[in-house]
Amino acid sequence: MADVLRALAQLLDAGERVALATVVRASGSTPQSAGARLLLRTDDSQLGTVGGGAIEDAVLRELRSCLSDGKPRKLTWDLTRDLGMCCGGQMEVFVECIESDARLIIFGAGHVAQATAPLAARVGFSPWIVDAREELNSEARFPACKRLLLEPREARSELAPGPSDWLLIVSHDHRLDEEALDHYAALPHAYLGMIGSRRKIARILQRLQARGRLPDLSRVYTPVGLNIGAVTPDEIAVSLVAELIALKRSGFAQRGADPGKHRDRSLGTHLRVDAEGVARMLAVTD
Repeated sequence: MADVLRALAQLLDAGERVALATVVRASGSTPQSAGARLLLRTDDSQLGTVGGGAIEDAVLRELRSCLSDGKPRKLTWDLTRDLGMCCGGQMEVFVECIESDARLIIFGAGHVAQATAPLAARVGFSPWIVDAREELNSEARFPACKRLLLEPREARSELAPGPSDWLLIVSHDHRLDEEALDHYAALPHAYLGMIGSRRKIARILQRLQARGRLPDLSRVYTPVGLNIGAVTPDEIAVSLVAELIALKRSGFAQRGADPGKHRDRSLGTHLRVDAEGVARMLAVTD
């Protein structure tokens, strides 16, 4: 049991998502007693045991389902009647999906980032701030956040984003926004959003396209945030974090689903454009 708990702590520190089964009650003759645990990783490797044989197979099926839908469940088996085992006892097992706070990489340390980071941290994200300006990207402005005093392109190797990371581009400079989109859109991520007007977005995409660098935009969200008429940095932060919550709760990032299917008019316009789409945007914004 201690090995399972140590492995769970290590996996969560690494930002992984796992499913855990715990025997909460056992009566009669059973292969394991209350407290036995079985952990399943997303690569289908496992650690621990709830008894082997048919009961373990049944629990593994539930663990895989839990990784898929994220829903906890408590199940009871009569080992002889339900599973054909000769033990004769009953086991009650609680199955849950456990994940660490999702890393939210924020490019920019301005007013919007300062308002967004603490709000995001309160709802289950772990903010990282990427901005080379030491006077703004400071401990005083971003307490309890990890900070990189680098520009976006310089931070790639240190950040090494993975499929569970959320990326938000809210810098003070269109050049840096373009740089971040250029360098990170092709890397693994759960979500990538870029703030800005449609005109700014179109211009950035036009420049990338002219250099042959237009990324696959199938998982890029821009403009970001719920359309609530936000104006102030605090209001914009509410809009941004609300979108993150809506998408996170939909489960698209964990299950690798098409994010466009989870975006409707209440969530703004999810940008899906090719070269022709960029031209249409420019025609509208000119």
